[in-house]
Amino acid sequence: MKKRVLSAAVLIAIFIPLILIGGLPFKIGVGLVSILTYKEVIDLKKHNKDLPSIIKVLGVISLLLLIYLTHNEYILELGLSFKAIGILIILLLGPVIFYGSSDKYTSSDAFYMIGWTLLFGVFFNLLIFLVDYNVLYLIFLLLITVLNDTFALIFGKLIGKHKLIVNVSPGKTWEGSICGAILGTFVAVMFYLNLINPNASIIPLSLMVLALSIIGQIGDLVFSKIKREAKIKDFSKLIPGHGGLLDRFDSLIFVVIAFLIMFTIL
Repeated sequence: MKKRVLSAAVLIAIFIPLILIGGLPFKIGVGLVSILTYKEVIDLKKHNKDLPSIIKVLGVISLLLLIYLTHNEYILELGLSFKAIGILIILLLGPVIFYGSSDKYTSSDAFYMIGWTLLFGVFFNLLIFLVDYNVLYLIFLLLITVLNDTFALIFGKLIGKHKLIVNVSPGKTWEGSICGAILGTFVAVMFYLNLINPNASIIPLSLMVLALSIIGQIGDLVFSKIKREAKIKDFSKLIPGHGGLLDRFDSLIFVVIAFLIMFTIL
């Protein structure tokens, strides 16, 4: 527990100043974190085979293009470039022909890489958008995920009796999940009303935040399922007591994407 708390304190000391500073330092930090996170999913392939080095390099190039290359052809009007997506598909799918009948890099591997690259490209691109638009929105979304997880863990241990989805995440309970969603929603709504928009209508806002809390829990379970399929406990051992970066971002990825969809609609 001491190691987990210390690691959390170090992460907060590194990332919160970067988020508050924003600008170029934050963008550089996002790029470095995205590469480390990307490495975690590439390493998952090592359970079956190791991908060619050139493919890994092309993947990183594609990822950074998705994150940084923004023009006028917006997806969701938020800045992700169609050109970057086109380059991603060509760079990662095209090389399969050079491996012929070899199984060193197959079309299945290519779509594996394309899927993860697109997911991370969207997520980290949106992080930059949020900080450029209003950093308080990112803090608001972090509150939803962190408090949801924290309250779910606490109340799951205190009163949890009914397992949520045993074959995906045995430790999670319905009681913990419900308490986490409700209490996390309450605190996040108070933050929004006091620091972002005091004039927001409380009922629609509460429903939106509650939906995001549930979506965040779904994201957590999805990545738990991925780890279970790969027969691993954590995506890496980068953060002592916490696992890998993807172990920390799992629910936030879903929450950020869902929020920006709601943002463009509302």
